[in-house]
Amino acid sequence: MGRLSIPDINKKYENGETLTMLTAYDAPIARQVDRGGVDMILVGDSAGDNHLGYDDTIPVTLEEALSNTAAVDRTVEDAMVIGDMPFLSYGTSLEESIKNAGKFMKEAGADAVKLETAPYGETTIKIVSRLTELGMPVVGHIGLTPQRMNQIGGGYVQGRGDESSTTVGALVETAEQLEDTGAFSIILEAVTEETGKRVTEAVDVPTIGIGAGRYVDGQVLVITDVLGLSEESYQLSKQYANLNSVIQDAVESYVDDVRGGNFPASENVFDAIDKD
Repeated sequence: MGRLSIPDINKKYENGETLTMLTAYDAPIARQVDRGGVDMILVGDSAGDNHLGYDDTIPVTLEEALSNTAAVDRTVEDAMVIGDMPFLSYGTSLEESIKNAGKFMKEAGADAVKLETAPYGETTIKIVSRLTELGMPVVGHIGLTPQRMNQIGGGYVQGRGDESSTTVGALVETAEQLEDTGAFSIILEAVTEETGKRVTEAVDVPTIGIGAGRYVDGQVLVITDVLGLSEESYQLSKQYANLNSVIQDAVESYVDDVRGGNFPASENVFDAIDKD
C-alpha cells in the first residue's frame, strides 16, 4: 500500500475521522509508532529536549534534524513522515529555505515538512507558498511556537489576547493565510479551546492539536511524554506507559546479574566450557 498520502489524509478528514500524529526521532521508536497505526509521524525539533539532551529546541541543527528524519524514514512503512525544520533552517532567505526543505525530502525521505509561523508571519507565509508551488507538502504550525520562546518569554498559552499571548483573531487569520498558500494541515499548539474551535471552523484543512482542546480534527503528542520517558509531565499531554520505571528496573537487574556472576550464563557464550 505504501505510506499515507495527502489524498488519504484528506479522505479521512472529509469522512470525519479523527487524525492521529505522534513524534518519533529514531528507528526503534518509529517502528513501534508506525505499527501502532498512527496516521502521521512528526520528526519534531522537540528532539532537542526529548532526544538530544538540549534544554529546548533552539540548538537543534539542520544536520541533526535530517539525521533523525532519515532514521525514521528507513523504518516507517505506513504512516506519513513529516520533517520538522529547525530554528534558522528557514526564513533567512527564500532560496536557503527552499534548499533546506528540499533536503528533508531528497536526502532524508520525508513526505512533507513543517514550519512554525508567527502571527501574521509574512516571511513564513511566503516560504510556504513557494514550497507548495514546487511540490513540497507543508504542515503549518501556529499558537505556541517553541522556536520563538525567547521572544515570547515562556510557554504561555496563546489565544488569550494579553501581553504574553496573541489574540484568537490573529491565529484564525494566520491559519487562513496558511491554507490559502497551500498548507495541507495546521498544527495548533497550546491554545485556548475556543481558539482551537474557531481556527478549525475557519479553515478547510485538518487541524491537529497539541493542547488545543477537543474541537480540532486530530491530535499530536510528544512520544516521550506518551511513553513516560520525560522527566516532567504537562497538562496538555497524557502518559500511557511508564518506561522510565521499566528501563531503570531492567538496567538495575542487569547490573545485579553482572556483579553477581549470573550474566553471562552458559547459554550466552560460544563453545562454553565448564566453570571450575
